[in-house]
Amino acid sequence: MQHLYRFLSYIRHYLTAWNTGGEGIHSPYLFYLVRMLLYDDNAYYIWNDIEKQRRQLLSNNNLIKVNDLGTGRNKPDMRRISDIAHNSLEQPRMAQLLFRYVLFLSQNNKQPLNILELGTSLGITTAYMAAADSKNKITTIEGSQTIAHIAQNNWQQLHLNNINLFVGNIDDILPELINEHANWDIVFVDANHTYEATIRYWQWLRPYKQQKSIFIFDDIHASHGMYKAWKEIIAHPDVTSSFDLFHMGLVFFNKHYIKKHYRLRY
Repeated sequence: MQHLYRFLSYIRHYLTAWNTGGEGIHSPYLFYLVRMLLYDDNAYYIWNDIEKQRRQLLSNNNLIKVNDLGTGRNKPDMRRISDIAHNSLEQPRMAQLLFRYVLFLSQNNKQPLNILELGTSLGITTAYMAAADSKNKITTIEGSQTIAHIAQNNWQQLHLNNINLFVGNIDDILPELINEHANWDIVFVDANHTYEATIRYWQWLRPYKQQKSIFIFDDIHASHGMYKAWKEIIAHPDVTSSFDLFHMGLVFFNKHYIKKHYRLRY
């Protein structure tokens, strides 16, 4: 049933989304993000190394014990690394989009970015965000110790040293992290894909956003519950604009932006 919902959501999105290269987006900054980043087809050398790690994971049929807190079951089971990679890793083009956003914001920020990721998985998306600028600080949370160990091994092979990994339940770890940090420049939510969890994370993190912050939510069309959460988030008075890219949604808070929500093909 969930697969059918996602398929029908994609058809609706395709028929209603824009593919204008930025035309019609009134805020100059958001226009630039679409024109220069969303449709940028330049590749970066580090991408080859990260994708090599992805291919190794996709071909690794070793079984590991996983405690998958993201499903809400909180029960360990045996899973193949290749299956985890196939089901949970962000698509290359979406992860590379995150890389470009982080790189752009790093170049235009006067100090290193403070980036939070909820849902590390095997660490490929984390690697893309960390590789954009070694001065940035990436904080990421993974529920399974076994998966976290594989992610750390990937980062070691990629020589990424700006990642701070926490292992455990997000509901336990995130409140403590919030107390330690005054704000977040980028938040990427790719964890428990349910309405309740997504709204809970949003409510916890929203008070710590800045005007220039970007909150990114993965799989906003994965289910009715996720799309309901997305609609509630972008309806909040603090949100000025948003991009719905189908696979993920970006939320902006800058009061200088014209309040509008865009559906974009990507």
